[in-house]
Amino acid sequence: MAAPASLEIVAEGLGFPEGPIAMADGSVILVEIKRQTLSRCWNGRTEVIATLGGGPNGAAIGPDGCVYVCNNGGSIWIERNGITYPIGVAPDYSGGRIERVDLATGKVDRLYDRCGDHPLRAPNDLVFDRAGGLWFTDFGHDLGRSRDKSGIYHCAPDGSRIVEVYFGSLGYNGIGLSPDDATLYAAETLTGRLVAFDVTGPGQIARRGQRFPGRVIATMTGNPPEYFDSLAVTAAGNVCVATLLAPGITTIAPDGRYHKLETPDVFTTNLCFGGADLRDAWITLSGTGKLARTRWPEPGLRLAFNA
Repeated sequence: MAAPASLEIVAEGLGFPEGPIAMADGSVILVEIKRQTLSRCWNGRTEVIATLGGGPNGAAIGPDGCVYVCNNGGSIWIERNGITYPIGVAPDYSGGRIERVDLATGKVDRLYDRCGDHPLRAPNDLVFDRAGGLWFTDFGHDLGRSRDKSGIYHCAPDGSRIVEVYFGSLGYNGIGLSPDDATLYAAETLTGRLVAFDVTGPGQIARRGQRFPGRVIATMTGNPPEYFDSLAVTAAGNVCVATLLAPGITTIAPDGRYHKLETPDVFTTNLCFGGADLRDAWITLSGTGKLARTRWPEPGLRLAFNA
């Protein structure tokens, strides 16, 4: 385990930030789940781009330059000892959905709120492949005495097509693609597992003759538990997973070797890479409402549609 990261706090007072996107102008676009907004942080200030309602949970730039957002429909929030916690489904839960935000106008379009006969419950994180297809996870909701199962989906960014790729997890959260788009990674929160799927086509994965088509790359076994949240991939193909409760960024190689960089917020939820050399790592410290920056030992992967 590496020493705690040397973090520069670049924004504070955020409403449980997640889904950071490093922009070419030096700003970072992110969602504020509690505030229900898509926001931009730069030059020491935070500006609201659009108010989405519900619970905007993940964000990515699409092929048209718009921001695509996973919305979980809304949560209940509490504060304890300066930490913000989501503790359940909001009484005014507005349904899970995929939304598109025009950065120039702030206009919000709802693209998907179901797949066939099945409503989306709590879309969480998303990534575009280089062909323009959108992969996303639906984490599901904890309902007290029962829990939704979780799935992975693939859709077109114009709202014309959505398919269920795999369903049945205990809670897929972060999602990402290898540098060659041949491997899809998903972080399973409650088990602390990183799972890999072999991509065979748009919205298709190899089934390999098994009920479970994925390969478990690594499993965390720490005490306290190390729950996995969202993730980012490096140019070399390592997977950096934001880790909760025993907080930090866990970097996992494709062969399963891993190391962890500690961070100070139990809700260290996500990261992205930016800067001219893609070694600026922007990390969301959601429990304390902060966005931090640190230098990373290797360049991040340039995402498909980030200029």
